[in-house]
Amino acid sequence: MTETHLAEASQLPELPSVQLRTPNRHRLIRWALIASGSVLVGIGVLGVFLPLLPSTIFFLGAAACFGRSSPGAYRWLTTNRWFGKHLHNYHREKGATIPAKVFSIGSLWLGIGITEYFFLENLWLRLALLVIAAAVTTHLVRLRTIPRS
Repeated sequence: MTETHLAEASQLPELPSVQLRTPNRHRLIRWALIASGSVLVGIGVLGVFLPLLPSTIFFLGAAACFGRSSPGAYRWLTTNRWFGKHLHNYHREKGATIPAKVFSIGSLWLGIGITEYFFLENLWLRLALLVIAAAVTTHLVRLRTIPRS
């Protein structure tokens, strides 16, 4: 890790609802939580690139799993330069920065537009995607805007 990354990581507090605890004493449960957290991180990463799949909720779920099973994995997720700040902002501040909102809304509509133009012919599916995209956009716009730090 670079010094800059360590400095940024040290500024992010732990997520409040998932306090680090002593990992579960049952090995099977601990491994199941680690596996679940890993799957949730994978789905969250897919959600970054797929327009209708949210990512933050999966990262929050992964943080919950890792917080109860692996302090190292929890620390990696919550201090990660790509996910950590978004997790902190969404969970602690109940919002997102303007660049995060712009990127999310832009990638959502770009993905919907490409899907509708190249892959869909059914009018009802097109309308359903437009309604979903409009609802997600409304949610993102209504989220509290956090100033850049």
